[in-house]
Amino acid sequence: MSATPPAAATHGALADPSRWVRRWAHLVAPGGDVLDVASGSGRHARFFAQRGHRVTALDRDAAALATMQGVAGIETLECDLEGAPWPLAAARRYAGVVVTNYLHRPLMAQLIDALAPGGVLIYETFAQGNETVGKPSNPAFLLAPGELLAVCTPALRVIAYQDGFLAEPREAFIQRICAVREVRGLQGGATDEAENSAKAGERADESAEEKAAEKRRNGGATQVLPVPRYDLAG
Repeated sequence: MSATPPAAATHGALADPSRWVRRWAHLVAPGGDVLDVASGSGRHARFFAQRGHRVTALDRDAAALATMQGVAGIETLECDLEGAPWPLAAARRYAGVVVTNYLHRPLMAQLIDALAPGGVLIYETFAQGNETVGKPSNPAFLLAPGELLAVCTPALRVIAYQDGFLAEPREAFIQRICAVREVRGLQGGATDEAENSAKAGERADESAEEKAAEKRRNGGATQVLPVPRYDLAG
């Protein structure tokens, strides 16, 4: 499927960062690397760089990327996100991935995979209904009801999700999500079936004496991983 049209890119005067991005930026690990996808002139790349993050800004618009030349903390990469392979190293992971006003459905799995453990996806773009109030109006550029939520689960833990209408800064139907790739072991189903089988075999091989020793070392108490705290207050 297709992406949001080039007209959605920012040119000329730089727009303010999205309120949704600002609302959840505090969840991105301090100093962690951030990926700004379809960055345009970099309103969000600049915002995160000012917060002390190293930012990689991806866009096909060389002129827009050039406006970030020399901005501390920002690396730009001109690339075709739709007609070429993923431009970053397969092992590259980020503390935050930010996408606004852009939709290319085949890229969604790659964006989720680009999150490091504990990484935060902050995504906001247009939804069905927007054709009644303006552009974009092409169904290929508009999320179906609940689509963004369905794409992110169960791989990510959803912290916040909205699907509705905004009157400002201009009338638009929007979906937006903030979701976290939780650290392995903190979310159910994080361990794959093969690992479960291997661990089951290891447990079966343990002797009663080894189990008793382990219990003594732990003081007889069950070890519980700390519950992650996602500050909803910002």
